Amino acid sequence: MGKVEGKHYCDATKVSIAPISKSIAKDMIIKKHYTHAWTMCRYALGIYHTMDEKDIFGNDKKLIGVAVYGFPVGAKASTSVCEGLTKDNILELTRLYVDDGYGSNIESCSLGKTFQWLKDNDKNIKVLLSYANNGQGHLGGIYKATNWIYQGLNTDIALMPNWGISLTKDPFDWIHSRTVFNNWGSGNLEHLRKAIGKQGYKEFWRREEPPKHRYIQILSQNKKEKKDLMKRLKHEIRPYPKELNDYNTEVVHHTTYAPEESNEINFW
Repeated sequence: MGKVEGKHYCDATKVSIAPISKSIAKDMIIKKHYTHAWTMCRYALGIYHTMDEKDIFGNDKKLIGVAVYGFPVGAKASTSVCEGLTKDNILELTRLYVDDGYGSNIESCSLGKTFQWLKDNDKNIKVLLSYANNGQGHLGGIYKATNWIYQGLNTDIALMPNWGISLTKDPFDWIHSRTVFNNWGSGNLEHLRKAIGKQGYKEFWRREEPPKHRYIQILSQNKKEKKDLMKRLKHEIRPYPKELNDYNTEVVHHTTYAPEESNEINFW
């Protein structure tokens, strides 16, 4: 993809990648990422920009973002890409954030450098997986810019639907299904009626999360390995999406069990 006249592009020689602590990455994601929510993390890769002047400590590298990679949820995530892969061969890009002001291509430049870091530092990783949140108006332009393979919406490859909840109405404040699991230990409806009721809430709202665009990136060590993995892909390669689809999933109101009631309920 050629450069567009009039756009400001980052200087790739000033962008570098290095691991950072999960606590620093978590703080940045919660404060600055659109989800404001932490996620599973195997590697937290800090994105640095070399500045023209050094700070008072003599450091000229400024932390401007983070890419978070974690093992995908679900035992079949690896084999949903291609047979023969194990859970140690695949990572999911779960969060990407970069500060504004460093060039219109700063995200794609940074992401490409994380691929090389992973190839150099974890040779077990053969494939990356990521999703563009169609429900948030994301088609996945960053994935097109960094040559990911598009495989359609996750509903097209028969993944189980996920359910988000909101504890408020007008406006709804949707809690992602993964956060629901982290907070309450299960997405089971009866379990949530009991667990949320114990916290003093009398009601909540639940909806099936809109489907997401699924992308994969092959991290092969050589052309032969890449060719082999491409031949074994389980799902077809599709053209990049051009338009957002409108998914207005039904919102269902649920009442909770009062704490004294929930002690008498065994929903398993």
